[in-house]
Amino acid sequence: MPKRPNIVLLFNDHQAYYRHGWDVGVRPQRPHFARVAAGGVEFSRAYSPCPLCTPARRSLWTGLYPHNHRFYTLGSDPAEPPNNLMFSHLAEQGYLLHYYGKWHAGPGTASDYGCEGFSLPHYGNPYTAAEYKDYCAQRGLPEASFDVKATFYEGRASRRPPLGPGYQCTWESLIPHSAAVLETPDDTHEAFFLANLACDKLEQLARSADERPFFLTVHFWGPHMPYWPSQRYVDMVDAAAIQPYGSFDDTLEGRPAVYWTETNRPISENRRLISPNPVPWETWRVFLQHSYAQSTMVDAAGGRVLDRLEALGLSEDTLVIWTTDHGDAIASHGGHFDKNAYLTEEVLRVPMAVSWPGRIGEGQVRQELISLIDVAPTLLDAAGTGFEDRIDGASMLPLLTQESDEWRPTLVAETYGHHGERVVGRAVIGDRFKYNVYRYLDSDEVEHELLDLTDDPYELANVVSRPDLRERVSGLRQALQRHRTATRDPVEW
Repeated sequence: MPKRPNIVLLFNDHQAYYRHGWDVGVRPQRPHFARVAAGGVEFSRAYSPCPLCTPARRSLWTGLYPHNHRFYTLGSDPAEPPNNLMFSHLAEQGYLLHYYGKWHAGPGTASDYGCEGFSLPHYGNPYTAAEYKDYCAQRGLPEASFDVKATFYEGRASRRPPLGPGYQCTWESLIPHSAAVLETPDDTHEAFFLANLACDKLEQLARSADERPFFLTVHFWGPHMPYWPSQRYVDMVDAAAIQPYGSFDDTLEGRPAVYWTETNRPISENRRLISPNPVPWETWRVFLQHSYAQSTMVDAAGGRVLDRLEALGLSEDTLVIWTTDHGDAIASHGGHFDKNAYLTEEVLRVPMAVSWPGRIGEGQVRQELISLIDVAPTLLDAAGTGFEDRIDGASMLPLLTQESDEWRPTLVAETYGHHGERVVGRAVIGDRFKYNVYRYLDSDEVEHELLDLTDDPYELANVVSRPDLRERVSGLRQALQRHRTATRDPVEW
């Protein structure tokens, strides 16, 4: 049996990725993510199983779709949830388990599943945690403060951080919808706080006489808003070069009702997106500049973990995966902020790169339809084990090692709403087309759309009624029914 690798999972939250700077203008710089991809495989069509933190994160650890682990939304708490998470299987293989960062995968924290380190219940705010305050005190750092440049807010003005310097977030959750500049040293930012804790642990593991393999994961709160990078990362982004996003002026004509739901002010009224968008592009540029800068700052923090692996001589024995729970709808489809129940590429597509020296060939870019439900079975496969119970995901290891090219021809993603919408939806993604179907539970109305991701990458036109595409619609509907049977999906379409 081959030696079991150490495993490092770097996990971002809510990342603006799909088509940002792909065509014109500015693309977020992620040199350390690119470094992992260059050393192994980048999956260019990786997806979230549900574009919302808790269901996506539970899927990450279980290999199950939300309809099977039953954490449907942020407030979900099933009476008897399946607790077959991957951690126990790694522990059975002798792995030491270390977790740093955001949990938000259901009740409790990572420590309840045998992981040492730092995590907080629910969404959490690292800047108010005792561990963060101790970290700052031990390193002679001030606690983070921010110069707020622009804000949105969800309905209540009380949730709007004041513009100007000196702001410190004391909310229970780190969710102010704002763009700001970190005034204190980079190491006071949550991303570097987590990276430094992880690096300290790597130092301990390297010095230890314990030869057991380790699993270490860092779950950043960013680049989810609030977009609060330091000035040097903001300066890396030329705001004037950020062009209007390809669907910013989308009128949403002929689109399902879910596209109109929006709770942020001043871009909405009565929970409905205002069209045309009332906020000028100059303000959106500020948000995007800080969003991109935050992505680069989180990338740098993850790079610090990679650097420490190399410096300690651990990288050759370590499998690294770097990905994200879901995307960010910022500036898309009429100018949304955050995300909602719509199943657009902006909220579903995520970056994913995997490296494993000696086992995975370098510089591969693969087009297979990958989901976060595939991560846990892949890691367990590499560790020489797997889930005992039936799961929905599959190990990517045969693809990664080029032992097989067999993979799913279509992929499904789910939604159960975000801000209390009474809706369930499914996206069926194929090689070129995507079929979305939404059922509104209060009326039992069903809406459908077909998107051509090749000719219409910004998903501006619903072509479900085109006569020449009837066979495409039929084929994707059949794929949805096969998926429903295979994954025991209880929702009838």
